[in-house]
Amino acid sequence: MSAEAADREAATSSRPCTPPQTSWFEFLLEEALLETHLKKPCPDPPPVQLIVQFLEQASKPSVNEQNQVQPPPDNKRNRILKLLALKVAAHLKWDLDVLEKSLSVPVLNMLLNELLCISKVPPGTKHVDVDLSSLPPNTAMAILLYNRWAIRTIVQSSFPVKQVKPGPPQLNAMNQIQQEKELTENILKVLKEQAADSILVLEAALKLNKDLYVHTIRTLDLLAMEPGMVNGETESSTAGLKISTEEMQCQGSSGRAAAIGSSSLHCTIDEKRLAGYCQACGVLTSSSNSTSQQSTPYSQIHCCMRCGNYQELVKIFLEDNITLRLPVQFRQSVMRELFQKAQQGNDVLDEICFRICTCNTVCDVMQGRAIGIQFNQLFLKPNKEKIDFLLEVCSRSINLEHASESLKRKMAAFLKNMCLSLEDLQLVFMISSHELFITLLKDDERKLLIDQMRKRSPRVNLCTKPVTSFYDIPASASVNIGQLEHQLILSVDPWRIRQILIELHGMTSERQFWTISSKWEVPNVYGSVILGIKDNLTRDLVYILMAKGLHCSAIKDFVHAKQLFAACLELVTEFSPKLRQVMLNEMLLLDIYTHEAGAGASGERPPPDLISRVRGYLEMRVPDIPLRQVVAEECVAFMLNWRENEYLTMQVPLLLVQTNPYVKLGQLLAATCKELPGPKESRRTAKDLWEVVVQICSVSNQHKRGSDGRVSLIKQRESTLGIMYRYVSMKYLIKSEPLVLTTILSLFVKLHNVREDIVNDIAAEHISIWPSTIPNLQSVDFEAVAVTVKELVSYALTINSNNHFWLIIQADIYFATNQYSAALHYYLQAGAVCSDFFNKMVPPDVYTDQVIKRMIKCCSLLNCHTQVAILCQFLREIDYKTAFKALQEQNSHDAMDSYYDYIWDVTILEYLTYLHHKRGETDKRQIAIKAIGQTELNASNPEEVLQLAAQRRKKKFLQAMAKLYF
Repeated sequence: MSAEAADREAATSSRPCTPPQTSWFEFLLEEALLETHLKKPCPDPPPVQLIVQFLEQASKPSVNEQNQVQPPPDNKRNRILKLLALKVAAHLKWDLDVLEKSLSVPVLNMLLNELLCISKVPPGTKHVDVDLSSLPPNTAMAILLYNRWAIRTIVQSSFPVKQVKPGPPQLNAMNQIQQEKELTENILKVLKEQAADSILVLEAALKLNKDLYVHTIRTLDLLAMEPGMVNGETESSTAGLKISTEEMQCQGSSGRAAAIGSSSLHCTIDEKRLAGYCQACGVLTSSSNSTSQQSTPYSQIHCCMRCGNYQELVKIFLEDNITLRLPVQFRQSVMRELFQKAQQGNDVLDEICFRICTCNTVCDVMQGRAIGIQFNQLFLKPNKEKIDFLLEVCSRSINLEHASESLKRKMAAFLKNMCLSLEDLQLVFMISSHELFITLLKDDERKLLIDQMRKRSPRVNLCTKPVTSFYDIPASASVNIGQLEHQLILSVDPWRIRQILIELHGMTSERQFWTISSKWEVPNVYGSVILGIKDNLTRDLVYILMAKGLHCSAIKDFVHAKQLFAACLELVTEFSPKLRQVMLNEMLLLDIYTHEAGAGASGERPPPDLISRVRGYLEMRVPDIPLRQVVAEECVAFMLNWRENEYLTMQVPLLLVQTNPYVKLGQLLAATCKELPGPKESRRTAKDLWEVVVQICSVSNQHKRGSDGRVSLIKQRESTLGIMYRYVSMKYLIKSEPLVLTTILSLFVKLHNVREDIVNDIAAEHISIWPSTIPNLQSVDFEAVAVTVKELVSYALTINSNNHFWLIIQADIYFATNQYSAALHYYLQAGAVCSDFFNKMVPPDVYTDQVIKRMIKCCSLLNCHTQVAILCQFLREIDYKTAFKALQEQNSHDAMDSYYDYIWDVTILEYLTYLHHKRGETDKRQIAIKAIGQTELNASNPEEVLQLAAQRRKKKFLQAMAKLYF
């Protein structure tokens, strides 16, 4: 070996080698490896990456022998992987700041759901219905942690996120990103629906007066060794990392922060942010003893905006031009709010907008910031009054005796530029003859300025040109790109949007301006067509107009949505028949929404033209037109809504029924409703509808799973619910035709009841019209069916809370999920709404024996045994065995002997007398004797008298129960 080679080998061998990264499966093989790894100064991979790896591996789908994709198996390997992920999070002390920073919403959602599961939170239970004080500390803390994350995620999702500039397109990466995005949106949708409940849970937590515990690695190990425990009541449920009451409350209540200070181990406080929250809340609350809050500029401005005292508002901004206490972002937000109010038709605010904008502009000049586009817009038509106010602001904003030379030069340059921008020489003279101008500019500077103005060529004032068409709008002067992008994001005026895009494309040809806001989204089915437009300006304009129109429609701003869609339609008509039809379809959907939210909400039928357009869409056969399924769904819902059953059942073309699944489903639903409650031989359509829905809810109809197990879980739910889930969430379906919703509800209840492991059936109207069996029970996703039933009945009750059949269904659902207090609430409410709050007899088809027996079981499990005995009288044949057994219970949680006046059956009263005598309870025995001695209960009375006595006691008892459970 040469000397040179030897030296090279020695140098190579002397380099420090990087240890190989530990693979995730190594932690499965060696139990103690995880803790050892996490204790390292810089573990590789880091903890958050381990969480992702563990959960990804645990949620990977499997493939069976028939090469069919199956859900992730619940085996020992996957359970250990989930436990390892929880241990890593426990090592991080469940710090949401750390977890949210590094984990995506789907991963963190999966992690916290695993925490709920291992903490023995019953699946499917609404957290708001749980009494936190009665739970083990670890279980309560898991619920609080999940709901804190839910609210934090909702708030974070509302913030605009600037989209990262995309690199070269890669199909697999784009698909993965899109799947992750769809999954995140689905989770956010669920979290937002549960936001009110999460807030109530956190508010209830503030009332807890006991310390809580959060899981550590040790307690998780204990749980893994104790699979048979109940509700977490073991050593591991009362051990772990202690979270004191003050620390827990401080996480959700800024008012407790002073009690903690900066010494807390588990609760970090951003004191500056907390001070900002306190100040903001102080502005919103009108506390009479908080004089210091009222003296702040923020509170004064808020008061002016609320009371409409805009002149005082201008005065505050003028004074702040000297003190500079208000941040520029706050000043701009006030101006934006004023602009929005002015655009809504408040002409008085036009002048105020100019004055506030002028104050902000002069402040920007003195701070060396660029002049905003609003000032240029408002000065397109200058006049004497505007110039007078501008000079007043400039004079009051600078103290010439103490101002620096730099500040004076900035103000002088601003006034010079104002003179050069004005066409009217009289207005120029107003500025040049002003004392401030003369003081700031030297004689030679003023002379040079006058020479420049004489030599300049006359210019055309573009604002005087009449705007006659969408294409005739001139572009304004160039301004900063960032300011224009900001205006583009805020504007909903199609003409202004086009003007801004023309200016932006004049500044740079490299940017794709449709990407500047992550909130601009168009359906994928449209995106490929729009992004295929070759002209950059046209592509940006079409995409942004459609995205903003869809957003306005979603927030029910139908006026602006129609303006944006109309402008987009005018634009695409000239070059794309395909996009023209797309816009016509979207405008049809918008008109449906507009009618349902307006005249339709009061029961007014839609105009014939709209019905005709809906029919035209359903029968449309234009090839290669991208279609959104929601349009077809809403069109069919519209026809059902307004009882166009004749069209759906008789007139709709056969080819349309065969090719459009939404029309087919609508036809079957309309026909089934039309035949109710017909004879059995006319129920062929009900059987056909049943078979279609069973097929939709079958697992075999799932989409092909992606390579990401987490995404496929949500995909599975989406595909399982399929088309019907859209129907159960329609907002206006019941207002015109309650029978449609009743029919859907009845179908899903029946489908829920045919499940083999169902213990408690749910009752519903017309349930006998559906088949009683399913050939392949294993293929039906009954979990999705149960979710659909719950969502459907909850929605129905928001529309009509007095439908006693729907109330019974809701009660049955709570009964089946062991929520007995809630079940009693709805059983009682069902009886109350159909009996004038029990002043009349509850119809026997409402309080059937099955309903009464379930009320009895609810009371029994709630340890209200006297209520059980009284309800036993409500049965067609009094259940003495259950009544006597209930009365023998001495640990009753109800009013006991106070209820004896509600008993009309003498046998039960005699048994009570005997029971109290046997126990030596003299006082209670006398109450029972007094009740039995009432003359109206004498067995010799006529049957009518006895019935009247029973009915009177039923009424009083049910009213007392209603007051207790309502």
